[in-house]
Amino acid sequence: MSKQLKIGIIGIGRIGKLHGNNLSFSVPNAKIEAVADLSLNDEMRAWAQGVGILKIYDNPAQVFADPAIEAVFICSSSESHADLIIQAARAKKHIFCEKPIHTDAGRIREALAVVKEAGVKLQVGFVRRFDHNHKKVRDVVASGRMGKPHIVKVTSRDPEQQSMEYIGTSGGIFLDMTVHDFDMVRYLSGSEVTEVTAIGTIKIDARIREFSDVDTAIVLLKFENGAIGVIDNSRAARYGYDQRVEVHCDKGCVQDYNDLIDTAMISTKDGIYSERPRWFFLERYNQAFIAEAQAFTDAILNDTEPSVTGIDGLMPVLIAKAAQKSLNEGRMVKLSELI
Repeated sequence: MSKQLKIGIIGIGRIGKLHGNNLSFSVPNAKIEAVADLSLNDEMRAWAQGVGILKIYDNPAQVFADPAIEAVFICSSSESHADLIIQAARAKKHIFCEKPIHTDAGRIREALAVVKEAGVKLQVGFVRRFDHNHKKVRDVVASGRMGKPHIVKVTSRDPEQQSMEYIGTSGGIFLDMTVHDFDMVRYLSGSEVTEVTAIGTIKIDARIREFSDVDTAIVLLKFENGAIGVIDNSRAARYGYDQRVEVHCDKGCVQDYNDLIDTAMISTKDGIYSERPRWFFLERYNQAFIAEAQAFTDAILNDTEPSVTGIDGLMPVLIAKAAQKSLNEGRMVKLSELI
Protein backbone atom coordinates (compact mmCIF):
# COMPACT_ATOMS: atom_id res chain seq x y z
CA MET A 1 0.00 0.00 0.00
CA SER A 2 1.18 3.54 -0.77
CA LYS A 3 1.92 5.90 2.10
CA GLN A 4 -1.02 6.96 4.22
CA LEU A 5 -1.32 10.32 5.93
CA LYS A 6 -1.84 9.82 9.66
CA ILE A 7 -4.54 12.20 10.89
CA GLY A 8 -6.00 13.29 14.22
CA ILE A 9 -9.51 14.73 14.42
CA ILE A 10 -10.28 17.46 16.95
CA GLY A 11 -14.01 17.56 17.68
CA ILE A 12 -16.22 14.60 16.84
CA GLY A 13 -19.66 16.12 16.72
CA ARG A 14 -21.69 16.03 13.50
CA ILE A 15 -19.06 17.50 11.17
CA GLY A 16 -16.18 15.65 12.83
CA LYS A 17 -17.95 12.32 12.37
CA LEU A 18 -18.71 13.20 8.75
CA HIS A 19 -15.03 13.83 8.04
CA GLY A 20 -14.10 10.77 10.08
CA ASN A 21 -16.36 8.50 8.06
CA ASN A 22 -15.10 9.95 4.78
CA LEU A 23 -11.44 9.61 5.76
CA SER A 24 -12.02 6.06 7.00
CA PHE A 25 -13.98 4.73 4.04
CA SER A 26 -13.48 7.01 1.03
CA VAL A 27 -9.92 8.40 1.20
CA PRO A 28 -7.60 5.39 0.85
CA ASN A 29 -4.35 7.30 1.46
CA ALA A 30 -5.57 8.68 4.79
CA LYS A 31 -5.64 6.94 8.18
CA ILE A 32 -7.23 8.33 11.34
CA GLU A 33 -4.71 7.77 14.10
CA ALA A 34 -6.61 9.47 16.94
CA VAL A 35 -9.60 11.63 17.85
CA ALA A 36 -10.12 14.09 20.69
CA ASP A 37 -13.11 15.97 22.06
CA LEU A 38 -13.37 18.01 25.24
CA SER A 39 -16.98 16.78 25.56
CA LEU A 40 -16.11 13.14 24.92
CA ASN A 41 -19.03 10.87 25.74
CA ASP A 42 -19.98 7.22 25.33
CA GLU A 43 -21.68 7.80 21.97
CA MET A 44 -18.58 9.49 20.55
CA ARG A 45 -16.35 6.74 21.91
CA ALA A 46 -18.57 4.06 20.37
CA TRP A 47 -18.50 5.81 16.99
CA ALA A 48 -14.70 6.08 17.05
CA GLN A 49 -14.28 2.44 18.00
CA GLY A 50 -16.76 1.50 15.28
CA VAL A 51 -14.56 2.99 12.56
CA GLY A 52 -11.45 1.38 14.00
CA ILE A 53 -9.86 4.31 15.85
CA LEU A 54 -7.80 3.11 18.80
CA LYS A 55 -6.61 6.41 20.32
CA ILE A 56 -9.57 8.27 21.79
CA TYR A 57 -8.68 11.33 23.85
CA ASP A 58 -10.61 13.93 25.85
CA ASN A 59 -8.08 16.71 25.23
CA PRO A 60 -6.72 18.05 21.90
CA ALA A 61 -3.29 18.46 23.53
CA GLN A 62 -2.99 14.66 23.48
CA VAL A 63 -3.37 14.68 19.70
CA PHE A 64 -0.84 17.48 19.25
CA ALA A 65 1.64 15.61 21.45
CA ASP A 66 1.30 12.34 19.51
CA PRO A 67 4.40 11.95 17.29
CA ALA A 68 2.61 9.51 14.96
CA ILE A 69 0.15 12.18 13.82
CA GLU A 70 1.15 14.27 10.82
CA ALA A 71 -2.00 16.33 10.29
CA VAL A 72 -5.17 17.33 12.10
CA PHE A 73 -8.76 18.04 11.12
CA ILE A 74 -10.15 20.81 13.34
CA CYS A 75 -13.90 20.20 13.56
CA SER A 76 -14.66 21.67 16.99
CA SER A 77 -16.85 24.70 17.77
CA SER A 78 -16.05 27.77 15.68
CA GLU A 79 -14.78 29.93 18.52
CA SER A 80 -12.01 27.40 19.24
CA HIS A 81 -10.60 27.21 15.70
CA ALA A 82 -7.96 29.96 15.85
CA ASP A 83 -6.50 28.73 19.15
CA LEU A 84 -6.38 25.15 17.90
CA ILE A 85 -4.73 26.19 14.63
CA ILE A 86 -2.03 27.95 16.61
CA GLN A 87 -1.50 24.91 18.86
CA ALA A 88 -1.41 22.54 15.89
CA ALA A 89 1.05 24.70 13.97
CA ARG A 90 3.40 24.95 16.93
CA ALA A 91 3.23 21.17 17.22
CA LYS A 92 4.26 20.99 13.52
CA LYS A 93 1.01 19.35 12.40
CA HIS A 94 -0.50 20.18 9.02
CA ILE A 95 -4.02 21.54 9.41
CA PHE A 96 -7.44 21.19 7.86
CA CYS A 97 -9.85 23.57 9.60
CA GLU A 98 -13.57 23.90 9.16
CA LYS A 99 -14.75 27.43 8.44
CA PRO A 100 -14.58 29.97 9.92
CA ILE A 101 -11.07 30.29 11.28
CA HIS A 102 -12.56 32.99 13.51
CA THR A 103 -15.08 35.80 13.24
CA ASP A 104 -12.43 38.34 14.28
CA ALA A 105 -10.02 39.24 11.46
CA GLY A 106 -7.24 40.01 13.93
CA ARG A 107 -7.41 36.51 15.39
CA ILE A 108 -7.37 35.02 11.88
CA ARG A 109 -4.25 37.00 10.98
CA GLU A 110 -2.59 35.88 14.22
CA ALA A 111 -3.31 32.23 13.44
CA LEU A 112 -2.07 32.58 9.85
CA ALA A 113 1.15 34.18 11.05
CA VAL A 114 1.86 31.23 13.34
CA VAL A 115 1.09 28.77 10.51
CA LYS A 116 3.54 30.60 8.23
CA GLU A 117 6.23 30.73 10.91
CA ALA A 118 5.82 27.00 11.64
CA GLY A 119 6.06 26.09 7.95
CA VAL A 120 2.99 23.83 8.00
CA LYS A 121 0.15 23.68 5.49
CA LEU A 122 -3.38 24.91 6.16
CA GLN A 123 -6.57 24.17 4.21
CA VAL A 124 -9.86 25.87 5.12
CA GLY A 125 -13.12 23.93 4.75
CA PHE A 126 -15.00 25.85 2.08
CA VAL A 127 -16.48 22.63 0.77
CA ARG A 128 -18.58 24.15 -2.02
CA ARG A 129 -15.43 24.66 -4.09
CA PHE A 130 -15.28 20.88 -4.42
CA ASP A 131 -18.87 20.45 -5.64
CA HIS A 132 -18.87 18.90 -9.11
CA ASN A 133 -21.27 21.51 -10.49
CA HIS A 134 -19.62 24.63 -9.06
CA LYS A 135 -16.13 23.37 -9.92
CA LYS A 136 -17.12 22.86 -13.55
CA VAL A 137 -18.38 26.43 -13.77
CA ARG A 138 -15.18 27.74 -12.23
CA ASP A 139 -12.95 25.57 -14.44
CA VAL A 140 -14.67 26.79 -17.60
CA VAL A 141 -14.29 30.43 -16.54
CA ALA A 142 -10.68 29.93 -15.39
CA SER A 143 -9.76 28.30 -18.72
CA GLY A 144 -10.36 31.63 -20.47
CA ARG A 145 -12.41 30.09 -23.25
CA MET A 146 -15.43 32.23 -22.30
CA GLY A 147 -13.40 35.44 -22.11
CA LYS A 148 -13.46 37.77 -19.14
CA PRO A 149 -16.24 37.51 -16.53
CA HIS A 150 -18.81 40.31 -16.50
CA ILE A 151 -21.45 39.21 -13.95
CA VAL A 152 -21.16 36.62 -11.17
CA LYS A 153 -24.42 35.43 -9.60
CA VAL A 154 -24.92 33.13 -6.62
CA THR A 155 -28.24 31.93 -5.23
CA SER A 156 -27.92 30.33 -1.81
CA ARG A 157 -31.07 29.54 0.19
CA ASP A 158 -31.38 27.16 3.10
CA PRO A 159 -34.39 24.81 3.13
CA GLU A 160 -35.51 25.82 6.59
CA GLN A 161 -34.52 28.30 9.22
CA GLN A 162 -32.08 27.25 11.93
CA SER A 163 -33.22 27.44 15.56
CA MET A 164 -33.25 30.80 17.31
CA GLU A 165 -30.67 29.43 19.76
CA TYR A 166 -28.31 28.82 16.83
CA ILE A 167 -29.06 32.11 15.07
CA GLY A 168 -28.47 34.05 18.28
CA THR A 169 -24.86 32.89 18.44
CA SER A 170 -24.11 32.52 14.70
CA GLY A 171 -22.68 35.99 14.15
CA GLY A 172 -25.44 37.00 11.74
CA ILE A 173 -26.47 35.92 8.28
CA PHE A 174 -23.37 37.25 6.52
CA LEU A 175 -20.83 35.50 8.78
CA ASP A 176 -22.95 32.37 9.24
CA MET A 177 -24.46 31.75 5.82
CA THR A 178 -23.28 34.17 3.13
CA VAL A 179 -19.62 33.60 4.06
CA HIS A 180 -19.73 30.48 1.85
CA ASP A 181 -21.03 32.61 -1.01
CA PHE A 182 -18.37 35.28 -0.49
CA ASP A 183 -15.80 32.53 -0.94
CA MET A 184 -17.68 31.22 -3.98
CA VAL A 185 -17.73 34.55 -5.83
CA ARG A 186 -13.96 34.91 -5.32
CA TYR A 187 -13.50 31.36 -6.58
CA LEU A 188 -15.73 31.84 -9.64
CA SER A 189 -14.47 35.29 -10.63
CA GLY A 190 -10.78 34.64 -9.98
CA SER A 191 -10.65 38.11 -8.45
CA GLU A 192 -10.85 39.89 -5.11
CA VAL A 193 -13.88 41.89 -4.00
CA THR A 194 -13.31 45.64 -3.72
CA GLU A 195 -16.76 47.04 -2.85
CA VAL A 196 -19.82 45.66 -1.06
CA THR A 197 -23.42 46.89 -0.82
CA ALA A 198 -25.90 44.85 1.23
CA ILE A 199 -29.62 45.14 1.81
CA GLY A 200 -31.70 42.87 3.99
CA THR A 201 -35.09 42.39 5.54
CA ILE A 202 -37.06 40.05 7.79
CA LYS A 203 -39.59 37.98 5.84
CA ILE A 204 -39.54 34.62 7.63
CA ASP A 205 -39.49 35.02 11.41
CA ALA A 206 -39.83 38.33 13.27
CA ARG A 207 -37.97 36.90 16.29
CA ILE A 208 -34.71 37.33 14.42
CA ARG A 209 -35.04 41.06 15.06
CA GLU A 210 -33.95 40.35 18.65
CA PHE A 211 -30.47 39.59 17.30
CA SER A 212 -30.25 42.62 14.98
CA ASP A 213 -30.17 40.17 12.10
CA VAL A 214 -32.08 39.59 8.85
CA ASP A 215 -33.28 36.39 7.19
CA THR A 216 -33.46 37.60 3.58
CA ALA A 217 -30.60 39.49 1.90
CA ILE A 218 -29.06 40.62 -1.36
CA VAL A 219 -25.41 41.63 -1.65
CA LEU A 220 -23.96 43.57 -4.61
CA LEU A 221 -20.22 43.32 -5.24
CA LYS A 222 -17.48 44.86 -7.37
CA PHE A 223 -14.27 42.97 -8.19
CA GLU A 224 -10.70 44.03 -8.96
CA ASN A 225 -11.00 42.58 -12.47
CA GLY A 226 -13.95 44.84 -13.27
CA ALA A 227 -16.68 42.24 -12.90
CA ILE A 228 -19.76 42.83 -10.78
CA GLY A 229 -21.63 40.29 -8.66
CA VAL A 230 -24.86 39.60 -6.85
CA ILE A 231 -25.69 37.12 -4.09
CA ASP A 232 -29.21 36.37 -2.88
CA ASN A 233 -29.87 34.58 0.39
CA SER A 234 -32.88 33.24 2.24
CA ARG A 235 -32.91 31.29 5.48
CA ALA A 236 -36.00 29.32 4.39
CA ALA A 237 -36.62 28.15 0.84
CA ARG A 238 -39.50 25.76 1.45
CA TYR A 239 -38.75 23.60 -1.60
CA GLY A 240 -35.25 22.46 -0.59
CA TYR A 241 -31.60 23.52 -0.55
CA ASP A 242 -31.28 26.01 -3.41
CA GLN A 243 -27.66 26.27 -4.62
CA ARG A 244 -27.02 27.79 -8.05
CA VAL A 245 -24.23 29.84 -9.63
CA GLU A 246 -23.76 31.66 -12.92
CA VAL A 247 -20.94 33.58 -14.60
CA HIS A 248 -21.72 35.74 -17.64
CA CYS A 249 -18.61 36.39 -19.74
CA ASP A 250 -17.44 37.98 -23.02
CA LYS A 251 -18.36 34.96 -25.11
CA GLY A 252 -21.35 33.57 -23.27
CA CYS A 253 -22.59 32.30 -19.95
CA VAL A 254 -21.82 29.26 -17.80
CA GLN A 255 -24.21 28.24 -15.04
CA ASP A 256 -25.28 25.28 -12.97
CA TYR A 257 -28.50 24.09 -11.42
CA ASN A 258 -29.58 22.33 -8.28
CA ASP A 259 -28.86 18.68 -7.63
CA LEU A 260 -32.32 17.13 -7.57
CA ILE A 261 -33.51 14.10 -5.65
CA ASP A 262 -33.78 12.50 -9.08
CA THR A 263 -33.73 13.89 -12.62
CA ALA A 264 -36.86 12.19 -13.95
CA MET A 265 -39.31 14.60 -15.53
CA ILE A 266 -43.02 13.80 -15.79
CA SER A 267 -44.90 15.51 -18.63
CA THR A 268 -48.68 15.39 -18.89
CA LYS A 269 -51.47 17.59 -20.25
CA ASP A 270 -51.62 19.21 -16.80
CA GLY A 271 -48.00 20.28 -16.75
CA ILE A 272 -44.39 19.20 -16.42
CA TYR A 273 -43.11 18.06 -13.04
CA SER A 274 -39.70 17.23 -11.61
CA GLU A 275 -38.30 16.51 -8.15
CA ARG A 276 -37.23 19.09 -5.57
CA PRO A 277 -33.59 19.96 -4.80
CA ARG A 278 -31.83 17.80 -2.26
CA TRP A 279 -32.88 18.88 1.21
CA PHE A 280 -29.76 19.90 3.12
CA PHE A 281 -26.02 20.46 2.87
CA LEU A 282 -25.05 16.96 4.03
CA GLU A 283 -26.95 15.53 1.06
CA ARG A 284 -26.12 18.25 -1.47
CA TYR A 285 -22.40 18.34 -0.76
CA ASN A 286 -21.73 14.74 0.30
CA GLN A 287 -19.30 14.01 -2.56
CA ALA A 288 -17.72 17.45 -2.17
CA PHE A 289 -16.80 16.66 1.44
CA ILE A 290 -15.01 13.53 0.23
CA ALA A 291 -13.25 15.46 -2.53
CA GLU A 292 -11.97 18.17 -0.16
CA ALA A 293 -10.61 15.55 2.29
CA GLN A 294 -8.88 13.78 -0.60
CA ALA A 295 -7.44 17.09 -1.86
CA PHE A 296 -6.01 17.93 1.57
CA THR A 297 -4.50 14.47 1.98
CA ASP A 298 -2.91 14.63 -1.47
CA ALA A 299 -1.50 18.12 -0.84
CA ILE A 300 0.27 16.96 2.32
CA LEU A 301 1.59 13.70 0.88
CA ASN A 302 2.74 15.36 -2.36
CA ASP A 303 4.04 18.54 -0.67
CA THR A 304 1.87 20.87 -2.76
CA GLU A 305 -0.12 23.92 -1.73
CA PRO A 306 -3.67 23.24 -0.48
CA SER A 307 -6.31 24.55 -2.89
CA VAL A 308 -8.12 26.58 -0.18
CA THR A 309 -5.55 28.58 1.76
CA GLY A 310 -5.50 30.67 4.91
CA ILE A 311 -6.06 33.82 2.86
CA ASP A 312 -9.19 32.15 1.49
CA GLY A 313 -10.24 31.80 5.11
CA LEU A 314 -9.63 35.48 5.84
CA MET A 315 -11.12 37.27 2.82
CA PRO A 316 -14.73 35.99 3.10
CA VAL A 317 -14.82 37.11 6.74
CA LEU A 318 -13.67 40.60 5.72
CA ILE A 319 -16.33 40.68 3.00
CA ALA A 320 -18.95 39.55 5.51
CA LYS A 321 -17.97 42.34 7.86
CA ALA A 322 -18.16 44.83 4.99
CA ALA A 323 -21.65 43.52 4.16
CA GLN A 324 -22.78 43.94 7.76
CA LYS A 325 -21.34 47.44 7.86
CA SER A 326 -23.14 48.27 4.61
CA LEU A 327 -26.44 46.95 5.96
CA ASN A 328 -26.07 48.87 9.22
CA GLU A 329 -24.99 52.15 7.64
CA GLY A 330 -27.01 52.02 4.41
CA ARG A 331 -24.06 52.62 2.10
CA MET A 332 -21.48 51.00 -0.12
CA VAL A 333 -18.41 49.82 1.82
CA LYS A 334 -14.94 49.45 0.32
CA LEU A 335 -12.94 46.42 1.43
CA SER A 336 -10.01 48.77 1.96
CA GLU A 337 -11.88 50.15 4.99
CA LEU A 338 -11.43 46.81 6.76
CA ILE A 339 -8.00 45.66 5.55
